[in-house]
Amino acid sequence: MWSLTPLEAEALALSLRVAVAAVIFSLPFGVLVAWLLARRRFPGRSLLNGVVHLPLILPPVVVGYLLLVLLGRRGPLGAWLYDVFGVTVAFTWKGAAVAAAVMAFPLMVRAIRLSLEAVDRRLEQAARTLGAGPVRVFVTVTLPLCAPGILTGTILAFARSLGEFGATITFVSNIPGETRTLPLALFSLVQTPGGEAGAARLVIISVVLAMAALVASELLARRIAARLEG
Repeated sequence: MWSLTPLEAEALALSLRVAVAAVIFSLPFGVLVAWLLARRRFPGRSLLNGVVHLPLILPPVVVGYLLLVLLGRRGPLGAWLYDVFGVTVAFTWKGAAVAAAVMAFPLMVRAIRLSLEAVDRRLEQAARTLGAGPVRVFVTVTLPLCAPGILTGTILAFARSLGEFGATITFVSNIPGETRTLPLALFSLVQTPGGEAGAARLVIISVVLAMAALVASELLARRIAARLEG
């Protein structure tokens, strides 16, 4: 029977913690940005769309460096967070969650935006003619109809967060017990003589987690879609 080593258990627990925190942190912003891009026309819309999708194009190391410049202890946002709230982001697991959230954000926004664009606007208009306000229409009509897309975006972001490496190691380094997630632990084992067996085990764990997330996304999306159709 397969039992996790202390290193594997620590890296797995930290990866799950980082991925969950990244998704929870980014989901409200993902819904908001997706709604803006899908439903509103405003100056700077193309710029916003470009900025949102930059992490898909830029090398992850560049994203990590930009995060370090902005959120480091001497960075404009990092210094403010530390002076006002006493919070340090760089070189902590919270920074790993931020890096994962930034890298996964475009996937989340894309899935939610496509789902919003597929919603029949006539249903929303019908709800408004019955006296529902914009917020109520969004909560009771739009969100349920695009729930499969939100779920898909959430799971994709979770899976992407589990596999984040470049931005994480640049922004928060590879600190055992603090920022050493599964990909970083795998990298450490690959660089260690005799670590091939441990690296192979981490590869298997990563593949199983990613496949489980994708299968769960597909099954839940189908179930939600079936309920909406029924």
